[in-house]
Amino acid sequence: MRLSYFYKVLVCFQFIFFPLLSQNNLYVSQNGNDANNGTILSPLKTPAAAITRISKSKQTYVALHIRKGTYNLDQTLLLNNNRLNGKSVLIEAYKNEKVVLSAGRKIIPKWKKHTSTIWKTKVEGPDFEALFINEKPQILARYPNYDSTARVFNGTAEDVLSPERIAKWKNPAGAYFHALHQGEWGSFHYRIKEIKDGKPVLEGGWQNNRPAPLHLKYRFVENIFEELDAPGEWFYNKKTKTLFVYPRSGIDLTSADIEVSHLKHIIEIKGTPEKPVQNITIKGIHFEHTERTIMDHYEPLLRSDWMIYRGGAVLMENTENCVIEDSEFANLGGNAVMISGHNHASGVTGSHFHDIGSSAICFVGDSSAVRSAAFGYDNFIPYAKMDKTPGPKNDRYPSNCFAENNLIHNIGQIEKQATAAQIEMASEILVRHNTIYRVPRAGINIGDGCWGGHLIENNDVFETVMETGDHGAFNSWGRDRFWHPNRKVMDSLVAAHPELILLDAQKTVVIRNNRFRCDHGWDIDLDDGSSNYHIYNNVCLSGGLKFREGFKRIAENNILINNSFHPHVWFKNSGDIFRHNIVMRPYFPILVNDWGQEVDHNLFPDEVALKSAQAFGIDKNSRFGDAEFVDAKNGNYQVKTSSPALSIGFKNFPKDDFGVTKESFKAISEKVQLPVLLNASLEKELQEITWLGAKIRNVQGLGDRSAFGLPDEKGVILVEIPSTSILTKSKLQAGDVIRMANKEAADNVVRLEAIRQQYNWTGSMEVEILRNQKQLIIKIDLK
Repeated sequence: MRLSYFYKVLVCFQFIFFPLLSQNNLYVSQNGNDANNGTILSPLKTPAAAITRISKSKQTYVALHIRKGTYNLDQTLLLNNNRLNGKSVLIEAYKNEKVVLSAGRKIIPKWKKHTSTIWKTKVEGPDFEALFINEKPQILARYPNYDSTARVFNGTAEDVLSPERIAKWKNPAGAYFHALHQGEWGSFHYRIKEIKDGKPVLEGGWQNNRPAPLHLKYRFVENIFEELDAPGEWFYNKKTKTLFVYPRSGIDLTSADIEVSHLKHIIEIKGTPEKPVQNITIKGIHFEHTERTIMDHYEPLLRSDWMIYRGGAVLMENTENCVIEDSEFANLGGNAVMISGHNHASGVTGSHFHDIGSSAICFVGDSSAVRSAAFGYDNFIPYAKMDKTPGPKNDRYPSNCFAENNLIHNIGQIEKQATAAQIEMASEILVRHNTIYRVPRAGINIGDGCWGGHLIENNDVFETVMETGDHGAFNSWGRDRFWHPNRKVMDSLVAAHPELILLDAQKTVVIRNNRFRCDHGWDIDLDDGSSNYHIYNNVCLSGGLKFREGFKRIAENNILINNSFHPHVWFKNSGDIFRHNIVMRPYFPILVNDWGQEVDHNLFPDEVALKSAQAFGIDKNSRFGDAEFVDAKNGNYQVKTSSPALSIGFKNFPKDDFGVTKESFKAISEKVQLPVLLNASLEKELQEITWLGAKIRNVQGLGDRSAFGLPDEKGVILVEIPSTSILTKSKLQAGDVIRMANKEAADNVVRLEAIRQQYNWTGSMEVEILRNQKQLIIKIDLK
């Protein structure tokens, strides 16, 4: 991978060599006029007019400089071969001035009182689904009301479609119903067409590639006039063209700046597979206010769990050497950047993504490039009909593209099958030095094995899988040609035809030098069939590492804090290797009869954990003991020279090179919460911790034993359950004493947290408590 070097050469070429030879500058200013000649003293008024001028230029390089201000676009800016005519183009904010390209439109309202709290005004023109007051997004009228502390959808209720609730709505046609997948594998979205016989007639539900019943608990409705009952909410009556607003405290609507969403795309760079658009750089631009896309056409991405809208605020389709740098994407209704079809050496660097309805950066190829492409989890091309030629059929997919040094957070605000960096039907994608947090599902997702060669390095990914379940901070699938939904069929197929395994996953995916944290799943989750991976020098802070149903994977020299290795349903002769790793819990195997090529030379926390592995006939040369981290409290997990980890082949690697390198991003980025190290020595030392947002402490001495009526001096006391703790949704109370968790003894806070680490991916856990000297069993949510 030499993308960074290649990119620097490209930038140098564009910004130094071209300008010296044949530069043609165009200027845009809000004080300009589209009849002007486009010089700095006689600027144009709109970016659209400037792009039109590009085709008329006789130069081979054109720089378009946009002066400060917000430019509300009437239509998407299109850069294609007809307009560019082979020219290299720079579109930039002039001298780092703040330039906003807005997909929204300004409105000039004439407000009237509707009720004591609600105002109204006529708004002619196209319909819209997002409203901004003084640049702040408002809340489309909803039930239940918006709750910033709620884990899913900012508030959910089971009765959103109950007869009692529906009876309150006079005309809900055009309303939206949203729900998580029953398995919490993303979200479904529906439009309410009408109410018939007291029940809603729904249209939609095509946004997830794993059909299933809707979650009974995690659901909400919006865009209903009768639910306009809280400050910050709004509703637009499309028939009467009337906007209703319940303003937040302190907002004077008569003087406020009002903007509504309009366009779904802001810029489209579109070539053809035969003639891609080349050498476009977009620099220093703010992209805002695109319309939602949840009800548009979604297409399945082979047999991954994903359906996707193939668009975004910026769409790159069939490009080469096209770059977005130092830009910002915020307040968007759908995806931010979609890199679709044939793209080579194109990507995003140094940019900030936040407050986005769906995904940040997507690299998605065309399914025409996939041999024997199957769509949907249960589909399969029979062996006799399968194309057995290795690799892609054509070049209509991203290759050698990149997402580097970006700050990405608070995405997937409406669509929960979303991620910061999505890779599907692509080859050799670089994802490097990004800081990613507060995402509803994976931080980085690879949807298939086509065609591998990706490099995932030096990223800092945390606060992941915040609203869903059964996933990881990094997640992948590999439901490629060899994979079959029936395990017996797949076992027999790969046994007879092992050459199928790497027909798609041709090049090794490398995941190295990252820091991952997932408290609601795995830190690294190689799911269904993910094959041909090399994973090394990673720090996993919470969820551990999972391998399921794949081949030829190597995990070595990783540190699994407070967790361990999760091998699930392995194939015979998988060729998998797990060596030279530091684990802090016993392994958690599920249906593993064949342990691959090598599982050995690892460091376990104690003799019991080591022997539990050796009972499977593995880890004969592994050891146990304290890893002796240099400074775990401050995130330095290098080991001391006296550490037993060095004797099993572990090698220290840098622990301070994760995430963004851009200083302005470092200054504003949140920092990962480092876990309390849960090892045997702490079981006596550590007395009190915050657990699932609640304050807990060890039972201490005869006084607690007497006060709580305990049979001994073991257990964990719930001291305080603040309103922000997830435990408020359980039946636990302050003063309860937890004695057991999932049928394991929870003698102290360290043991209780260790048990939770084992089961956090399941989403729930049973605890046995003593309350008023009575034994109770209570189920609690872990997310």
